[in-house]
Amino acid sequence: MTGPLYAAIDCGTNSLRLLLSDGTTQVERLMRITRLGFGVDRTGALDPEAIERTLAVLREYRTVMDRYEVAGVRMAATSASRDAANRIDFFGPAAEILGVEPELLSGTEEAELSFRGATAELDPTDGPFLVVDIGGGSTEFAVGAASLEGSMSINVGCVRMTEKYLHGDPPLPEELTNCLAEVGQYLDDVSREVPLANSAPRFVGLAGTVSNVAAMELGLADYNRDAIHHFRLTREAAEDVFRTVATESLSDRRHNPGLETARADVIVGGCCVLVSVFRHFGFEECLVSEADILDGLVMSQLD
Repeated sequence: MTGPLYAAIDCGTNSLRLLLSDGTTQVERLMRITRLGFGVDRTGALDPEAIERTLAVLREYRTVMDRYEVAGVRMAATSASRDAANRIDFFGPAAEILGVEPELLSGTEEAELSFRGATAELDPTDGPFLVVDIGGGSTEFAVGAASLEGSMSINVGCVRMTEKYLHGDPPLPEELTNCLAEVGQYLDDVSREVPLANSAPRFVGLAGTVSNVAAMELGLADYNRDAIHHFRLTREAAEDVFRTVATESLSDRRHNPGLETARADVIVGGCCVLVSVFRHFGFEECLVSEADILDGLVMSQLD
């Protein structure tokens, strides 16, 4: 290590993640699926059991952080917390555990941090890059080369779309059609509000849906960051994975190598977003990045 360690926590709709890094070397990178955003799209509130699941993992992360000398901590709360009227029920106990207040990020702030983390290792001359962070409750679009030039957050994600549309096992064709149609309407908004997204030559994909689709394409029995990070996922491969998971029952879907068991129930919703991005913007491949908002959060503490 070359300097002090900083902690970054990304509290999303589907997962809770921790990164400990000095900006160059990571010593811990952990992910737990807690589904904090369960039911938020329908009720507008965080479920008490979901809050407790997430707080339990925060206590685990606090124990991990205590094993190191951590110079700073940033915890970013995103889509589920933005939408929940009772987020203080979660933020108060979370602050007690961590010793810092969770930060409620706007969609724009989330996109900026994701862009910074995802493009740090990329050559700006290969850009502009369209960085797409497919989350549980929202998807962030950020575009630029050496720096961010435009961004937008839309209310589609693997959990939100699953809860809203995909109720069959497997999903019915009309459920898939309705889900894809809504995603397409939101992508029309992105094209209008962030016009550079329509001409960006490189698509960089972030988060669990993208990583799991890449892992399934690679047939990975166990998670392998080196194999997934900067893997080039083709549109054809993404469509093939989508067809597979969308036509399987949940019990069969869980057995796909590369798919996290806890993500099996929402992967079809995530794939609806991923393949829609390929189709809408005409990309033939996606550069899969395991560097993301967590890396951006650490980098922000090094400034």
